[in-house]
Amino acid sequence: MSFDHLPAPLATALAARGYADLTEVQSAVVQPEAAGRDLLVSAQTGSGKTVAFGLALAENLLDADGMVPRNSGPLALVIAPTRELALQVARELGWLYQGAGARIATCVGGMDASKERRNLAGGAQIVVGTPGRLRDHLERGALNLTGLRAAVLDEADEMLDMGFREELEAILDAAPEGRRTLLFSATLPRPIVALATRYQRDALRISTVGQDRGHGDITYQAITVAPPETENAVVNLLRYHEAETAILFCATREKVRHLSAILQERGFAVVALSGEHSQSERNTAMQALRDKRARVCVATDVAARGIDLPGVSLVIHVEIPRDAEALQHRSGRTGRAGKKGTAVLIVPYPRRRRVESMLRGAKINAEWVEAPTAQMIRAADHSRLLEKLLAPVELEEEDRKLGRQLLEHKSAEEIAALLVHAHRAAMPQPEELSANTPEAQRAMQAERHRPGFEDTIWFRLDIGRSNGADPKWILPVLCRRGHVSRNEIGAIRIGPQESFVQIPRAIADKFADAARRTGEQEREAGEESLLIERSATGPRDMARQNRRHGGREGNDEAGRGEYRSGPRVAAKPHRKGPGGRPFPGKAPGGTAPFKKGGKKPFSKAPRS
Repeated sequence: MSFDHLPAPLATALAARGYADLTEVQSAVVQPEAAGRDLLVSAQTGSGKTVAFGLALAENLLDADGMVPRNSGPLALVIAPTRELALQVARELGWLYQGAGARIATCVGGMDASKERRNLAGGAQIVVGTPGRLRDHLERGALNLTGLRAAVLDEADEMLDMGFREELEAILDAAPEGRRTLLFSATLPRPIVALATRYQRDALRISTVGQDRGHGDITYQAITVAPPETENAVVNLLRYHEAETAILFCATREKVRHLSAILQERGFAVVALSGEHSQSERNTAMQALRDKRARVCVATDVAARGIDLPGVSLVIHVEIPRDAEALQHRSGRTGRAGKKGTAVLIVPYPRRRRVESMLRGAKINAEWVEAPTAQMIRAADHSRLLEKLLAPVELEEEDRKLGRQLLEHKSAEEIAALLVHAHRAAMPQPEELSANTPEAQRAMQAERHRPGFEDTIWFRLDIGRSNGADPKWILPVLCRRGHVSRNEIGAIRIGPQESFVQIPRAIADKFADAARRTGEQEREAGEESLLIERSATGPRDMARQNRRHGGREGNDEAGRGEYRSGPRVAAKPHRKGPGGRPFPGKAPGGTAPFKKGGKKPFSKAPRS
């Protein structure tokens, strides 16, 4: 494609960068109807928005000779939500405007503010920064906006989500009335439209986002796992896909720290990005990813906002995104620049309905698949190794000489086997995950009268069917909380409001003590903790509870030990408070405590 319609310095820069065509959003902003107008642009993450507004700024920056003139203050201001994104934007504009003689200054938190003030005083024509640092320079008089010709808000929706409305308004209020305002955002929720209405005039609205909210070059997958097996699922996903670069998203910096340590222990080349890392540490991590010294990045949403690595082919949502917009922004780190990518959501069993609702709202068609098993990973390893070894290569004479020496001591078959062994030994081992198939569940239900369960104690759990209780995730939680193996757990009975589990009497005291201590540790850490306590009666009142809640007779269970619905007993009258109402804090059946506000006693899976 010819770039004759673009200014010469920009056309040269694009050609040197290897551009053959402009993307849809880049073409839209240089059309004649967009000239000189404010722009309200919604485009998918990874669609080339930075170069797009760089091209749109040309009419405000370049003089008749195609150069950026000197000025006492910046001619263009770009505001981005995070340090990484601001630095990424500065790099992109740097090569785009290099031939036009533009000087670019960055103003971001975590960097030397005095050096930034010197760069501003030195006559930078383009300034790129984060809202907080730009406002600070503005209030100190270091940032002079009197000559500003254009302002760009990049990822505007994210800046509002992060609470930067006040800073944005202060900066835009200080800018001249006659400037252009270009607002770029992946989504256009109501607050963005309100901001555009206030600060833009006769804005041209450009949208390159299709009806399908999911990125066209991204394949979405979702897998269900038992909550305690999330980390093992991450290991298997990384091993199965063997992505050139993978990004793992977590909700908190603590989770980032924990998961990155686990992956490093397993043998993965991993870096971490979160709010607790300094700018120097972030730069080092990003450079490791670019140099391929690291292949896995574990990050929080905000920290990964500015990551733009063309080799990212896998995104794993280790913890569920807060909403559809966060899902889109996270997943948009892959499938960029026309390349294909995969985004995988790891979904704990009890939260599947919530994720299905999120995907429907986002109009994303995700395929629900099983987590990769060790057998699947080994099969994929075999295919990759065969492809690698059978690919044509030019061998040097020294290589052939060493090959002949090996053949003097080993057969060709033995050498090939040793080569496969060396390849496999250098890779992290896959993890064994709990089976999650109908066949496996039926096999579990077929178990009866296992040795060692002749004398058992019932333990009660304060969650039931109405809270999404399911043996598939309760079983691993019990193992972790009680410090026992799954072979030491008997029948699991699920009722409407509570559940029961059988533990052999010989280990009941040890199980009770471990469950109490781990529960206290979770509560001290501020986490929701599943109550596990001895039960004097066991599940004998389950049938009555099922009838009261309109459920079926009998009980759900994990298929461990004997399956009995239990004897039917007469309903005991529950205690009444004033006026004949139940006492506060008790459910109608007097079994499970209500939370304040009338919510369910345990509305989501416990964290163990």
